[in-house]
Amino acid sequence: MQHLEFEPPEELQDTIKCFWYNRIDFGEQPSSFEVTPDGYAEIIFHIGSGCSIGGNTNLQPLPSPFMVGLLNQPIQFYAENCLELVAVRCFPWTVFDLLGLPSDKGAIRTVEHPVAQLQARLAGWIQAGRIDEAIAELTQYFLQARAGVATDSMLFKAGAAMRKSAGTMSVSRVAAEAHTTVRTLERKFKRSAGYSVKDVSGLIRFEQVRNHLWLYPNASLAGLAHELGYTDQAHLSREFKRYSGTTPAAFARKARERKQAVSNDFVAFVQDQRSGVSEFCVAIDQ
Repeated sequence: MQHLEFEPPEELQDTIKCFWYNRIDFGEQPSSFEVTPDGYAEIIFHIGSGCSIGGNTNLQPLPSPFMVGLLNQPIQFYAENCLELVAVRCFPWTVFDLLGLPSDKGAIRTVEHPVAQLQARLAGWIQAGRIDEAIAELTQYFLQARAGVATDSMLFKAGAAMRKSAGTMSVSRVAAEAHTTVRTLERKFKRSAGYSVKDVSGLIRFEQVRNHLWLYPNASLAGLAHELGYTDQAHLSREFKRYSGTTPAAFARKARERKQAVSNDFVAFVQDQRSGVSEFCVAIDQ
């Protein structure tokens, strides 16, 4: 498995978190990999044997590219042999405006959009081993797309405040940071992201707990609950299970086992916002 991340140029940093590339060799038998919720939306191109979604007996092939919006629960994808992915990780309050599409709450969205015309060129670069050229192609496309989008400094300030506070800031404080009213902020945010400020903040906060437990599985849940503004440890556990389908204790136990075995059974990209530590992992079920 190989994972690479690429920082966008300054002109795109208010809309795109990063570009990334990943290669996974699954073997001849179809395998599943799980994507858990976080506070980003992804535009994903795939090259190789294809990527599907659904149950083992009813797989639905996904076109390339497809979009993963904000998730409320984990999603299982399926692939076999060699799968290569190149993607754009966007802030959820910018992705729809960047693509010129109406916002919605769909977890998986097929992208009937001119960006799909990049597929053949990206596949050519990836198959030639020129990942840098594929990223350059994506960067140039989105630089041109970004130039046609009116800047909304209010959403940028609101989003920056939410990320900086790891999702712990109240809606009223986010509005104050964006120099607007709560009503105006919520109206614009729902139009741009499809979700409320509270919805996205909850995902950002869950993302921080998940990432921290993956990197530091022996961390105190009570301490994390206090640091990230949950009412108590029970509140953290309820929210964690809501988004992940498992308890934080079970998740931490799996992370400890992975660190001891150094296996490929659970791999997913995580970044601890406070420590700056990054790691890529995808949950793989052979």
